[in-house]
Amino acid sequence: MQQEVDRGSPSTEMKRGAVGLWAAVFQSFSFVGPAGDVAILLVGTAAFALGATPLAVLVAWALYGLWMVVPIEFSKKIINSGSFYAYSAQGLGGGGGVLALWYWMGENLTGPAFGVLGLSGFIYLLSSTLSKTGWVWIPIAVATLAFGVVLSYRGIRPSLQYTQWTGFLEIAFLVVAAVIIVIKVGSHNTLTPFTLGPLHGAFGPLFLGVVFSVLDFTGLGTATTISEEVRDSRKLISRAIIIAWVLSGIAMIFPSYALTVGWGVHAMSSYASSPDPGLIVFHRYLGNFGWILLILFTINSYLNYMVAKVNAVSRIWYSAGRDGVFFGRLRKIHPTFRTPHQTTAFFFVIIVVIDIIAGLILGPTEAGIWLLTIAGVSIIAVHIVANTALTVYMAKIKEFKFFKHGVIPSVATIVGAVVIWYSVYPVPKGPVGIAVLVAIAWLVVGLGVAFYLNRRQREALKTAGLSREA
Repeated sequence: MQQEVDRGSPSTEMKRGAVGLWAAVFQSFSFVGPAGDVAILLVGTAAFALGATPLAVLVAWALYGLWMVVPIEFSKKIINSGSFYAYSAQGLGGGGGVLALWYWMGENLTGPAFGVLGLSGFIYLLSSTLSKTGWVWIPIAVATLAFGVVLSYRGIRPSLQYTQWTGFLEIAFLVVAAVIIVIKVGSHNTLTPFTLGPLHGAFGPLFLGVVFSVLDFTGLGTATTISEEVRDSRKLISRAIIIAWVLSGIAMIFPSYALTVGWGVHAMSSYASSPDPGLIVFHRYLGNFGWILLILFTINSYLNYMVAKVNAVSRIWYSAGRDGVFFGRLRKIHPTFRTPHQTTAFFFVIIVVIDIIAGLILGPTEAGIWLLTIAGVSIIAVHIVANTALTVYMAKIKEFKFFKHGVIPSVATIVGAVVIWYSVYPVPKGPVGIAVLVAIAWLVVGLGVAFYLNRRQREALKTAGLSREA
């Protein structure tokens, strides 16, 4: 077993045992934002997979399950809010930890666009009057981020109580709505959407659809970022990740089938070109009531994501600051709320600046796509580093199991590399192409940063990522 760090003073340590299993589940699950996917974001998958969209979502969900082996296995050994940064530091040494941290920072700085700019774009879809103002998206964006920041700032328990209960309602609504749509579709129900039939047997378009769907499940491992605050963390974090993964499958696969048969299996090309196809299907089969509920749950989906995002990023940065790697001056804990309030406040400021500047240049919707392109490439790179770290770490502590710690992480790395390849080659045209080049540049620069800091801060990095016991 690795070396452990004793519990510090209340001024430098978060509140131990503050939350339990279900809070951890919804810390992870909230990243998926299934209502937002159902309302709008599945169009990316449908553009390629067409009538086989449910199959693409199913395959992506299964593949993402491979990536979850790393946080599940590491969480049984290391309790540290740094999550993949801490795991990589302990598995690959300080340089590996810096590399994972740098790549994750690439996602941390761009991924919030999903909530900050995504909700603005969604509201613009609902109101042509607002969309014509050209500025209303700014207060919406700031308010969305502020919602997550305020809840996270005031404590892990209140923030996750909100996501837990509203998350349960969101899942229930999507499943019940899908059942109603399927029943009303009647004789048009078919297993064809789970085959290559709609694609005439072509595997290529299905795989491109899978690429988009894999990114829909990003964040399912972030229960690890609150591991220092979860009761009986070594047992509950791994369970939380598994439960969140199962719930994400329920909330995504069945509704994607309902949307496909509800729209028309062989008409999904027009689904992909519609700006709000999910809302159209829900209105067609569930009337105004179902349509309004989907809108409300979609808005809440973005807000839940924002809460979980702030929780995760503030703790990752706090862990790095505590280790003296980055953010060294932002490592204090709020004396009352016992949260990393300094990294939370810093995160708010820097994300407001990045998202508003990008939104002013490209518009909120296009800016969101631009930033999320960088986020997608960056988070996959984090997984690749952590996959390697698991293999090395388990061999180091002499608990290596060939299939679990060798084969699965290797396959997950190959899948991640293929996803990156198809995401960046050929380089897309326009602003998205520039985003791809920025993402690749960020990954390359990370190698230099890791090499530099590994030499300059060798002593500090020796203790980076150590388990923080209660």
